[in-house]
Amino acid sequence: MASFWIVEQSPIDPVRAYIGEMSIQPEQKAKLEEYWGVNTPAHEKFLNWAENLLKGDLGTSLIYRMPVTEVVKERFAASLILMASSWLLSGVLGFALGILAGMKNGTLIDKAIKVYCYILLAAPTFWLALIFLLIFAVNLGWFPVGLSVPIGVASEDVTFFDRIHHLILPTVTLSLLGVASIAMFTREKLIEVMESDYVLFAKARGETGFDLIKRHGIRNVALPAITLQFLGFSELFGGAVLVEQVFSYPGIGQAAVAAGLRSDVPLLLAIVIISALFVYSGNLIADIIYEFVDPRIRQQERRT
Repeated sequence: MASFWIVEQSPIDPVRAYIGEMSIQPEQKAKLEEYWGVNTPAHEKFLNWAENLLKGDLGTSLIYRMPVTEVVKERFAASLILMASSWLLSGVLGFALGILAGMKNGTLIDKAIKVYCYILLAAPTFWLALIFLLIFAVNLGWFPVGLSVPIGVASEDVTFFDRIHHLILPTVTLSLLGVASIAMFTREKLIEVMESDYVLFAKARGETGFDLIKRHGIRNVALPAITLQFLGFSELFGGAVLVEQVFSYPGIGQAAVAAGLRSDVPLLLAIVIISALFVYSGNLIADIIYEFVDPRIRQQERRT
């Protein structure tokens, strides 16, 4: 509702967005305004939009000239592959770096990982994407400059290796967004656990080395790290918008930018709904996993 109100208050003209720079007669413009409901009261527009939304009809995209559901389905599938691979990579790499930094607390390795994480936290995603594009695609030529498939190749001739080759650089760039936060969080939690009384008791019983970390550290740190990783869905979606724009990757992020710049209101509202559902799903999965993995939460809910 808030998104609809903001769009309604903006100076977006759906007729101009539809015809572009083409000039038309006043009669034709009046017919298009009637078709798009330009002069319809705002509350009637919202009710019509909400009714169609409940029926699964998100309208027609003004820039793609096709149903919004088809555009979202196609673009979100591409983005989902990119975000899922980046999410997994950042989680594994961040958790491993956090465990290593926590184990080597105060050493040169710990300081190097902290400096690396601080640099990543301070660096804008689009800046990293541009640097990676310049080094690995333009100068070294290891990866393609952009797009998700080779230019000039029919879709049936695109191989699985071609898609992976185009996906690597955007995935690595987007994964760096979450590495620093998960690594620093894991490090702090592991240090906290290793200073607890039960770990001191385990040390007194003779447990040392990686077995001590594995038995008492990783087991207690993994759950909050997984929860934090799922809670980062909103940052992941926001980062995907920037990365897709830099690499010209045809995902939902690039469609969001195009819809905003070219006043495609139906597509813009649909992407807002999709992004909200995406972030809500991440939070819900985190809650379910937390309750499933930690039996203390289930016992507490039963008592209440």
